[in-house]
Amino acid sequence: MKHLIFTALLSLGVANAYCESYLIHNEQEFTAVLPKLKAGDRVKIANGTYTPWSVTISTAATEEQPLTIEAETPGKVIFSGDVSQTVFRLTGSNIILRGITFKDCNLVKVEKRSGVLVELSGSTRCRLTGCTFSKVTAKTQFMPAVIISGMGEFNSVVHCTFSNNVDNMDVTVKVTKESTPSYTMIAHNLFSDKKPVSWKNGNGGECVQIGQDPILLGNISGSSIVWDNRFIRCNGEPEVISNKSSDNSYIKNYLEDCEGEIVMRGGHDCRVDSNIIKGGNSGIRVNGTGHTITHNRISNVKTGIRLMYGMAKSKTETGFYIAASDCVIKFNHIENTTNGIFIGDSKNVDWTGKFDTIRYPSRVMQDVAPFNNSLADNVFVHTGTEVVKQ
Repeated sequence: MKHLIFTALLSLGVANAYCESYLIHNEQEFTAVLPKLKAGDRVKIANGTYTPWSVTISTAATEEQPLTIEAETPGKVIFSGDVSQTVFRLTGSNIILRGITFKDCNLVKVEKRSGVLVELSGSTRCRLTGCTFSKVTAKTQFMPAVIISGMGEFNSVVHCTFSNNVDNMDVTVKVTKESTPSYTMIAHNLFSDKKPVSWKNGNGGECVQIGQDPILLGNISGSSIVWDNRFIRCNGEPEVISNKSSDNSYIKNYLEDCEGEIVMRGGHDCRVDSNIIKGGNSGIRVNGTGHTITHNRISNVKTGIRLMYGMAKSKTETGFYIAASDCVIKFNHIENTTNGIFIGDSKNVDWTGKFDTIRYPSRVMQDVAPFNNSLADNVFVHTGTEVVKQ
């Protein structure tokens, strides 16, 4: 037994002996070490303020020996200025990006390039952690600070801070016809103090967005998990958390004084469980089929849960909105609201001229009522009307 332990420790020591540590001071030094990087290596970026650069890290590391890219001192490596391409693009496996601050960055588009601070593109088990995104401003609508894209899986954004960002989207999981990341984890992050976007239609200010096209691509499953995040005074747009794909989970998040909601804008079969919503506008808005809305605590808003009308029904029909159906609404605690649960919001809204009916072959009248939803064991305290139907 002692021989086995000694052999294991010796093997570990030999493996660690081959790991390298680099201290880099600029983009040129980083680019120079990229071909050398391997599992277990560590790249430290020297303390200082940097003009945004662009590097792609494709190293295939391992769970036992990840590649770590980090600030020399957390919070003292700051990227600031105009960003017209991707600053850090991770395409490999088991890469950790840690402790970087992005402050006063302007996301701009130049020709076909778009500014992105971090993208996990087709990567596997890569982790963005302990990073700060502060006063990031998008100069064009629908520009995220962080993107998870491609056919990657088990990537995560954890323990990061997003504060005082302007006109941008914070974290986006990109769902396309060609590729969808699977099992993305967005957890333990703080999102705060997001002012209303300046864009005319009031869109493009989500804190977390899972999918972009709920009309044509809402049936695509990515199985993302958004868990234990805090959203404080997030007023960028009506959707603080925006779900536009299927089979995702939103669990134990905390929203306080947000003008937006947790929104099932599209997609199906999602789980919204054990979230706390205090103050702000409303709580949870639901379109689509098969969602489970359980154990949420919602207080001091106008309406706790809204089940919406649509232009179509089921997973097989195309509609700009799909009526809420076959959803389970149970064990929620709703307190100090005008309405507890509203079944049938946005009845007969006419969307003529408000979306492209060539691109989206949908009826324009929102006249398909919610149906076949199960409500049970919800608790209402100091609620004007517990359940409203129209």
